[in-house]
Amino acid sequence: MEGPGFEARHPTNTCTHTHPSATIRIMIAPLRNRSYRHLFSAQVVALVGTGLLTIALGLLAFDIAGGSAGRILANVLTIKILIYVIASPIITALAAYWRVTPVLVGADLVRAAVALTLPFIGAEWQLYVAIAVLQGASATFTPTFQAVIPRILPDEEEYTQALSMSRLAYDLEQIASPVIAAALLTVVSYTNLFLGTVAGFLASAALVVTATLPGARPRPAANTTSIVDRTLRGIRLMVTHPRLRALLWINLAVAAPMAMIMVNSVVIVRAELGLGESALAWVLAIFGLGSMAVALAMPKILTLIDDRPIILGGALLAAVVLVLLLIDPSPAFAILAIAWLALGVGLSAMQTPIGRIIRASAGEDDLGYVFAAQFSLSHACYLLTYPIAGWLGDAAGLQAATAALAVLAVIGTGMAAATWPRVKVSA
Repeated sequence: MEGPGFEARHPTNTCTHTHPSATIRIMIAPLRNRSYRHLFSAQVVALVGTGLLTIALGLLAFDIAGGSAGRILANVLTIKILIYVIASPIITALAAYWRVTPVLVGADLVRAAVALTLPFIGAEWQLYVAIAVLQGASATFTPTFQAVIPRILPDEEEYTQALSMSRLAYDLEQIASPVIAAALLTVVSYTNLFLGTVAGFLASAALVVTATLPGARPRPAANTTSIVDRTLRGIRLMVTHPRLRALLWINLAVAAPMAMIMVNSVVIVRAELGLGESALAWVLAIFGLGSMAVALAMPKILTLIDDRPIILGGALLAAVVLVLLLIDPSPAFAILAIAWLALGVGLSAMQTPIGRIIRASAGEDDLGYVFAAQFSLSHACYLLTYPIAGWLGDAAGLQAATAALAVLAVIGTGMAAATWPRVKVSA
């Protein structure tokens, strides 16, 4: 593993004949920490609610625009990303010395309140306003959540396991939420899925309240750093550090296939293949299955292989899948399922180790800033890929959108490989 001090923490015994139950026990070791256990539970329930929201929004967009649903989803997701890119570094700079618990709970309550209004949305502009407010709260919650985990899990091995568990929670949500949604859609309208989102955010807030989290960071005796300096601090670190600079290109390699999934899954399944609402839920569950498989294996893999080949391998796989989709951007459901499974594998391989790279490359005082910068800059890539997936797909066809996204994935993968040093560099 790259970074000073990491090599000594790798197990000296690289035997791969580890009993599965032992692997599971090792992986869930961070749950012995009460604070992390409560935060992880909060993440799980909030993710399930968010997953229901994603499916409901896709079906709402199809009801509004039919085969042009990609355009509405692209608008919604672009608004989301604009909020993330603009708000996240600023909020993190403002909240640098705020107590963690009120920030997380307040963000959850705002998200729950907005989600409660979504079943009653009657106009497209109302949807855009609601999404902007909801994502503003998420832009507050997520970097704060990411930055507090290494503070409550200072041991590197436990932190690595926590990263995989966090990714596993995300992947399980991508399976559980579509399955739950598919079952609910047999008896209720999709608008009722929004109520599940409300319940998820409220449960998350309750779990955060019961966790014992670090207090506010002490203010320096003479803090002359301006809000602008604090806002740009993490961005400057990412641009100047070799490993973090490579992540900027990986973010592009992630954003291209993710845009294809988030924007065009509903178009392919409902408009191109003419399948029902539950088919959309199932294809997204298959995507989550591929991602979950990698997350489960990642703790063991990371004891044997450095981050660089894992992340670049995932980027290459995702790029190849997009290129192959050019043969038929709306294939039969079985082929689509295989492609989405492979994209889940590639995206998880790219995203799961990122927290380790940030931790190895940033000091304790800089973690919050760098996580916020990564959150903001990674989502900035979606300002390019979401409009391509939705607007270009609506105007020029699904194949044109797929081709453009494939080009971006190849560029991101190639530039990350060229930028990321093969030799270990000091943080």
